[in-house]
Amino acid sequence: MNVREFKFTGTDVAADISEKYGYDGPLLPIYAGHEGAVVHKWHHYIPLYDRYLSRFCGQPVRFLEIGVFRGGSLEMWREFLGPEAVLFGIDIDPDCAKFDGNAGQVRIGSQDDPAFLNRVIDEMGGIDVVLDDGSHRMEHIRASLDTLFPRLSLGGIYVIEDLHTAYFRNYGGTWREDGYRGKHNFLRGLTGMIDDMHHWYHDLPEQVPALGGALSGIHIHDSFVVLEKNVAHRPVHSRVGAP
Repeated sequence: MNVREFKFTGTDVAADISEKYGYDGPLLPIYAGHEGAVVHKWHHYIPLYDRYLSRFCGQPVRFLEIGVFRGGSLEMWREFLGPEAVLFGIDIDPDCAKFDGNAGQVRIGSQDDPAFLNRVIDEMGGIDVVLDDGSHRMEHIRASLDTLFPRLSLGGIYVIEDLHTAYFRNYGGTWREDGYRGKHNFLRGLTGMIDDMHHWYHDLPEQVPALGGALSGIHIHDSFVVLEKNVAHRPVHSRVGAP
């Protein structure tokens, strides 16, 4: 499969997103009408971004984007989230340093380097949102999660996108002819996260220690996963009303 097969060939980006996904929110004109540095997004991500990130608009949210590419996405996030947001982007490409100080701060380093990631989070003063749009390699996605999720604030979210690479061998997806995913495939790893979130009801060992018992929700969309972090209270149930 070649992702070029999915390239939009029309002329009206806004209309395509609005008509297919019924979305006419504030991020639509920001993305579709963007005239700054290049930003590249799958169309179905735009309403998802609004769904999960709109509550941070106008707030001093500490937002880290893994993968700067050509600088346009940081410009988009600045316009969407507002001037109070603390925006940082990281990239392994030294050329991305030229975007530092534009819409946000840019730091050069690898997403699978815990020391580097921790230095960036220290500089940010903590973190509320992570958006992993980096290498899209399975081992890098997990390495970033293992370092960053423990430092994510309660009430924060962790977004991983472009997870169609979980089906590509050259990204570590190791999708085999017999139909079984390799043990390091991130999508397969979500089952372990689900088990951890439901630890109240079984005696299985912990699968993803980085979650720290604070995974409060998982949302799965096409190529797009959102992990919510919050206090995981012991579930209780009750009956109310007249007998």
